Amino acid sequence: MDNRNQLRKITREKRLALSNNEQTMAAVQLSERLTTHPKVVSAQHIAIYLANDGELNTLAFIEWCWANNKQVYLPVIHPFSQGHLLFLNYTPETEMCKNRFGISEPKLNVNLIQHIENIDIIFTPLVAFDETGARLGMGGGFYDRTLQSWFEQYKTDKQSRPYPIGLAHNCQLVSSIPTEYWDIPIPELITPTQNYQF
Repeated sequence: MDNRNQLRKITREKRLALSNNEQTMAAVQLSERLTTHPKVVSAQHIAIYLANDGELNTLAFIEWCWANNKQVYLPVIHPFSQGHLLFLNYTPETEMCKNRFGISEPKLNVNLIQHIENIDIIFTPLVAFDETGARLGMGGGFYDRTLQSWFEQYKTDKQSRPYPIGLAHNCQLVSSIPTEYWDIPIPELITPTQNYQF
């Protein structure tokens, strides 16, 4: 666990050290990459997150989704089921609030919740990744829990939904991530300059 926390610290510092210009360029390159991705082009329901803590800015891509009549969903911390996420429809009119981590999320409204199995693609944030598809998150396990049932199905059915794609800056690639039994590997990861498939 100490190794994982040290890796988180080092990689977050690298990400936070990126200049505004580097962040802007990375966001443009990411959007170009995502909007031509075959799975994205054919998807109707896309879950993504709003950038925080130096993460890749996803707003340009979200706006493209809206312009192309794709439904966008953002994660909301589940109010009763600890460590779990809900996904709520997100539009330019969505009322937002800050969660306990200080991250903007849609104000909870049961009418806006989309069941995870109805989502085509789920873009996951992460702190670090390696070339085997191992992903290191912030440590709360939210996305590992979210993707647990998908992963069980994916072992026998590669078409199971939602298809997870990690998003990261190039500097978040590390040589190796010490994994734990609960970690869910991702089949694909996209940086501003590269697509990794695992």
